[in-house]
Amino acid sequence: MPTPRKRSRLALQLLAFGLLVAGTAWLAFRVSLATGLAELQVTGRHRLDLYTSSLEWEIDKYAYFPTTLGLERDVVKLLTTPASTPAEIEVVNQYLEQLNERAGTFSIYVLNTQGQVVATSNWRRPDSFMGEDLAFRPYFRQAMENGSGRFFGIGTTRGEPGYYLASALTDARGTVGVAVVKVGLTQLEKSWGTAEAPALVADENGVVILASVPDWKFTTLKPLDESTRGAFDRTQQYNRRALRPLGVEERAELDHGARLVHLPKTGANVVSIIPVSGDFLAQTQPLPGTPWSISVFSHQDPVRELATSRAALAGAGAALLFIVGVMLNQRRRHLKERLAARDALQRAHDELERKVEERTRELSDTNTRLQAEVVERTRAERTLREAQDELVQAGKLAVIGQLSTGVAHELNQPLAALRTLSDNTRKFLERGDQATATGNLVRIAELVDRMGRLTSQLKSFARKSSGEAQAVSLNKALDNVQFLLEQRLKRAGVNVSLDLPPDDLQAWCDANRLEQVLVNLCGNALDAMAGQPEVALDISARREGEHIVIQVRDHGPGLSEAAQSRLFEPFFTTKEAGLGLGLGLAISAGIARDFGGSLGGANHPEGGAVFTLDIPAAPGGPTP
Repeated sequence: MPTPRKRSRLALQLLAFGLLVAGTAWLAFRVSLATGLAELQVTGRHRLDLYTSSLEWEIDKYAYFPTTLGLERDVVKLLTTPASTPAEIEVVNQYLEQLNERAGTFSIYVLNTQGQVVATSNWRRPDSFMGEDLAFRPYFRQAMENGSGRFFGIGTTRGEPGYYLASALTDARGTVGVAVVKVGLTQLEKSWGTAEAPALVADENGVVILASVPDWKFTTLKPLDESTRGAFDRTQQYNRRALRPLGVEERAELDHGARLVHLPKTGANVVSIIPVSGDFLAQTQPLPGTPWSISVFSHQDPVRELATSRAALAGAGAALLFIVGVMLNQRRRHLKERLAARDALQRAHDELERKVEERTRELSDTNTRLQAEVVERTRAERTLREAQDELVQAGKLAVIGQLSTGVAHELNQPLAALRTLSDNTRKFLERGDQATATGNLVRIAELVDRMGRLTSQLKSFARKSSGEAQAVSLNKALDNVQFLLEQRLKRAGVNVSLDLPPDDLQAWCDANRLEQVLVNLCGNALDAMAGQPEVALDISARREGEHIVIQVRDHGPGLSEAAQSRLFEPFFTTKEAGLGLGLGLAISAGIARDFGGSLGGANHPEGGAVFTLDIPAAPGGPTP
């Protein structure tokens, strides 16, 4: 039994191991995350420049349209003649209509100095602008005061959002009217919608006027006060839209104006090829020549996933280095102990030599006493050599045991299954049964992966399991267990009895570890029934509330009182030397605790031993 000092040293080693792995993983995660965010900022800045250039180009190609209307004689004449004839108005309307079709704009129209529409490209439509009073529009006032105006708003007639470019028309007498071109930016929004990162454009009021995500449009980046909403109602800039907040939640600020933000889900039916909700890196810059700002949102999940993977690798590397260090330290300690034992034996030998010499000098007066001393000396030397040989042999066995204990227990059954599957696969290939052979190869691959995971389970009884819980089919797990033990069951002639409910029970655990526990319990049952005249294995399962109870019963001799009191102690076994290390039940109990359940063992009233595994049921399953 380990002494308190050894237990304390083991606890300190486990604590150091946990701190080393956690610290290394945390440091790797932080460094990788900072590096990834810096790279994401560079990529986001490049995207921001591309979006800005595309928007500037889309607007600038229409910037000179209103001014060119001042060069058209019929347009100027219409504005300067007090009473134009219908024929003269129709000539200008047709000209604007043709110009609008060729340019691909929403509409082109001309206002007099009072803000009344005197000619428009949509003069044939029932909802024509003809005769409307648009003096309240900001772009008209800007053009009259400054010579030009730009404005984004929603049309009061058709409700179409667009960008208005206005320019004052003048002659020798001064300003005679205003020409307006309304352009749409829908095509630009569609092209943004196929990009890798969502983007939006907000006007000077913080209202989103362009967005690659349709649900973002006409939301606000900040709450609007009542006075601002009243001004919008007067100018009808947004045609009385609700203008709800987008809900951007600021998480942290980075260098160069970048920010970590969280975007909520905007709608249940939003379908997008790129993420539009969650955690993002936001970058914003002003749009030259306008009071607008453009923002790009780069999703953080790829960066965080990469940082998590690197942290896991760093933690695994630290764990490996720690284990290698512990092994080297153990080797050094054992070597030191062997040297100390040899020195002690040498000192004992020297002391014995001294005593023999003294005794020889004391008994040198008589031949009889001298012969007795010689015999005693010979016997002592022989005993000393035997003790020395036993100590050397014990040291060798301790080293060999420490190197071989970790992997011997859990690989026997998967290796047997691999042998069976490989033989069957060869036979199926000879028969031309490709489908069955392929299925066997898939099972071989699964067993190889499982064998790789099995070597990490020997220390699970000493620390909390790291397996990720999920819904696991109990029927499938039992099928896999029977498959792994198929050869042992056939050789022993064991009849397996399954008592399972009609509906497949779903356990909340790790599938690989559940199968490991069941294999351990069934394997122990087969070992307990070795040499019995009647052998049978009973497996039953039922759901009790939020837990699933699994019982594995053998028909062997049962458990002794001594065995029951030490059943789950590590390295305790009732098997013969060389047949077991006493780790199976200890590991299985640790796995059950990691699941949030328990493992118990007792004698069945009708004979034999029964082990009860209690594990949580998967959430959402049927309840009794």
